[in-house]
Amino acid sequence: MRTLTLRVWMLCWLILVWILLWGNISAANILSGLAIALVITLWLPLPPVPVEGRVHLLSLSRLIVTVAFWLLVSSVQVAALALRPAPPLSAVLRAHLHVKSDLVLALAVNILNLTPGNIVLEIDQTRRMIYVHVLDVGSDRAVDQFHRQVDKLEKLLVASFERDPDWRPSAEKEETDPA
Repeated sequence: MRTLTLRVWMLCWLILVWILLWGNISAANILSGLAIALVITLWLPLPPVPVEGRVHLLSLSRLIVTVAFWLLVSSVQVAALALRPAPPLSAVLRAHLHVKSDLVLALAVNILNLTPGNIVLEIDQTRRMIYVHVLDVGSDRAVDQFHRQVDKLEKLLVASFERDPDWRPSAEKEETDPA
């Protein structure tokens, strides 16, 4: 039942994206969106992603609000840097994420990439290390701020998706883990 629900949700989402790309709702756009969505989901399927935890809506809402605030603040900071005559000092910083799921790791990387002034350059999936190019790290305070932000993001993601009582490793991981 869950698989069917996810497939229907994916079809509806792809149809909505198709309609938004065309800019108007019409029968032709809905039908062509359905055709494109079916082609994408049947002929070009994504590999299954194991979902190993539960979603906690209150924690997820905290995550969304916090990330929205970070996006707003960092957008203002990048705009101020653009107006400043001196070029900012940038650096590549390393951070370790204590997340269990590859899906949550990918979500963390996407959140960091969305934040203006950051771009994830490399992901060490096995050690859960990420290397991030950060704009304006001219002081120890700015570097500490980046690491505090990554720690806060990690805590919010764990609270939203990977709480220990709800964590059930997928069957695929249990088969491949030697431990």
